[in-house]
Amino acid sequence: MEPNSPEPAPFAVKDCALIALATGRQAHNLKEFRDQLLRIHPGSIFYHFWGGLLNPRFEEREYNNDFASWCRHALRDAVLGERLAVIDPVDFADLEQLRQELVEVIEERLDEREMLIWVQPDQPFEFIRSQIVVFDTHVVFHSPEALASHIPALSIGSVFYHFIDARRRVEGRVDDFSVWLGAFGGVYQPLSQALAAIDPYFMTLTELRAELAAAFERCLCEVPCEQSA
Repeated sequence: MEPNSPEPAPFAVKDCALIALATGRQAHNLKEFRDQLLRIHPGSIFYHFWGGLLNPRFEEREYNNDFASWCRHALRDAVLGERLAVIDPVDFADLEQLRQELVEVIEERLDEREMLIWVQPDQPFEFIRSQIVVFDTHVVFHSPEALASHIPALSIGSVFYHFIDARRRVEGRVDDFSVWLGAFGGVYQPLSQALAAIDPYFMTLTELRAELAAAFERCLCEVPCEQSA
């Protein structure tokens, strides 16, 4: 941080929960599924990709998103299930681009097997959207070093809010930690780069928390003492 520059505001830790909301929309075959995806609220796409992280099911998830799971188990289409399962939402600039990718994958599969248009699934797909509820924990940190010591104790809700949900809230699709680190100038740029390299999609929130803690510990050890003081 430059001499005489104002102190950055402290980092205020938030927690969150996702409330599942019924949309009243269903799909009874793959064509309806495609048609609903074209017009469903983007919050529903977010929920069916990310909601399972914060609201884990009792059974172990075979696929990371609900769309892949339904196509594999309800439609019994293993090929489409696998194609949808490998889609990483982190690779897309926004939910609309992700929506377009989903539709294109499904349309490609329909072109391959036209009969899939009329296949009746074991159960319809229920489109759910979510409402995020944010809580103030009243915990604040004035330095990255102090925050680093607390990362292993963060709730999974805080991890979700500050690292995953932030990427759809913050301009530039960055996490809240990196935004705050940027206020210190370039001192913590290696840490911000390390955080940007973490893909949270194919891991649990507990695993993600461990990755964050490791990145903070590794990178802060490289910050010169006189700069981090």
